[in-house]
Amino acid sequence: MPYWALVSLSVATLIFVLALVATVLAMRRVALRAEAVLAIVEQELRPLIGQAHALTEDVRALAREAGRELERVGAVADRVDKIAEGLGRFVGTLSGLTRAGQIVGVAAGLKKGIDVFVNRLWHRGDDHE
Repeated sequence: MPYWALVSLSVATLIFVLALVATVLAMRRVALRAEAVLAIVEQELRPLIGQAHALTEDVRALAREAGRELERVGAVADRVDKIAEGLGRFVGTLSGLTRAGQIVGVAAGLKKGIDVFVNRLWHRGDDHE
């Protein structure tokens, strides 16, 4: 092989090796930066994870409290329903009593009218005799 070919191959190999070394060094710097960034992220994530756990517990507590409140609302709704039923019966009874009162009033009025009629009839009868 001619000398100039060996020199050109050696120079090309040297340039290639230098490029590989530069690439390896750049990759090392990238790896170091990535490690530093990951360390920062890890430091920042620890408190956030703790806060996320606390928030999760708060949400669970709120969900339990909401469930208890819904049970209370259901109990109050049942009581209101029972009271409404009782009021319905009371109003029905009162309505019946009102009708009975009206009937008694009409009967009392009729009795009074008949008494007056009979009384006048007797008094007229006394005038004719």
